[in-house]
Amino acid sequence: NDVLGIGGVGGFTYIQKYTGFISPGVFAMFFLGMFWKRTTGTAAIVGVIAGFLLSVLFNEFAPAMFGNETLLYTAWPNGKGGFEIPFHICMGLSFFFTMLLMIGISFAGPKVNPKAFELDTEMFKVKPQTTVLIIITLLIIAALYVKFW
Repeated sequence: NDVLGIGGVGGFTYIQKYTGFISPGVFAMFFLGMFWKRTTGTAAIVGVIAGFLLSVLFNEFAPAMFGNETLLYTAWPNGKGGFEIPFHICMGLSFFFTMLLMIGISFAGPKVNPKAFELDTEMFKVKPQTTVLIIITLLIIAALYVKFW
């Protein structure tokens, strides 16, 4: 009978689940905003709001509305007499449908976004010294994993 209702699931699961209400819309907005010039500001705003609403839909209402077994998900008993979809599945579905919605809204807008910025490809070129440091860092991390696994 704790105050937050975490119960036996633990704080990590609690934080992950409720972070999952925000992250699908924010990630879709970031992903399309960074890598697709045609994304519009309207699509970004709608994406953040829709991502949250879709997360609420999948987390709270989908099993009751659409059933426990669909092509998109399988809802499991939650121990409280109801069914719930695992939160990572909810996040993935929210992200997917948010992306589709944002793409549709962006296609309805102008073909070329006048506010889009051009990326200089030189920014992504890595110097040989940096490549060596990356490899050394990865080898150290791999060695630590091997030692302490």
